[in-house]
Amino acid sequence: MTTVERTLVILKPDAVQRGLMGRLLQRFEDAGLKVVGVKMKQMDADFTRRHYADLQERFGESVYNATATFMQQGPVMALVLEGAEAVANVRRIVGKTFPNESAPGTIRGDFAHTSKAYSEAQHQVVANLVHASGNVEEAKCEVELWFGSDELFDYRTLAERFAF
Repeated sequence: MTTVERTLVILKPDAVQRGLMGRLLQRFEDAGLKVVGVKMKQMDADFTRRHYADLQERFGESVYNATATFMQQGPVMALVLEGAEAVANVRRIVGKTFPNESAPGTIRGDFAHTSKAYSEAQHQVVANLVHASGNVEEAKCEVELWFGSDELFDYRTLAERFAF
């Protein structure tokens, strides 16, 4: 039996600036995931620190600073997606963290570019178009950080209403 989950996806500034929001959202919807929350946000320093609280501890100050600078350079689109095993399915659709390791057919494999504007360490962390929650507990915390309960919707899609 599959578990219905909710997970957070952030279309990062590079995805927004390249005009990929619709195409990337389509990938998730085509996979049967339902959008139950969506917003655009300009991340400030305080919100960035709250979202990436563990990044500095895990990877150091320079990686955190590069990520924070990148994430604050323009608006992002945050999505809450719902579906069967949503966390694992979104991670599969997005591809591996490092764009050069992502398979064709994944978002990062198809759309991420290597940029000489970033050092290799910075590029691998930030210039990969999408953030996706890493596990169910992380997804729950991230959804609560980004969205109030009044910003999330419960509804049935046509496919859910007419499923046999």
